[in-house]
Amino acid sequence: MTIAHTGIKTTAASHAAVVAWYEAALAPLGYKRAMAYLDDAVVGFADSTGNIDWWITSAAAAPPGVPAPAHADVTSIPPTHTAFGAKDRAAVEAFHKAAVAAGGKCNGEPGVRAHFGPTYFAAFVIDPAGNNIEAVSTVAA
Repeated sequence: MTIAHTGIKTTAASHAAVVAWYEAALAPLGYKRAMAYLDDAVVGFADSTGNIDWWITSAAAAPPGVPAPAHADVTSIPPTHTAFGAKDRAAVEAFHKAAVAAGGKCNGEPGVRAHFGPTYFAAFVIDPAGNNIEAVSTVAA
């Protein structure tokens, strides 16, 4: 079974900056902002096929007429790790460059991670919310 979609939750204060970072960082992987609702508190990103599978949700998101969740005023949310598949090593390198240029913190330069397999080529960046974001290609050089 595959995962149809997933995402992260951000603090209300960091939400807009995190969304903007993902717009820049995921562009080399073929992702673009594709949908938003609840006054941009929930933003979906589509891959190159148009499948919206990555979501960024503000902790303050609530449907109209519904009070904000009790956790809406949190100042931090535990970080997560997400790996995005890339079509090739050049896309992994482009992701890393774009993500760092957009303000992410390098958490692992592009390169082979032999402990995961001989063709596991990945790069890691910490996003503005503290999440460890990876781009990976298993296509041989």
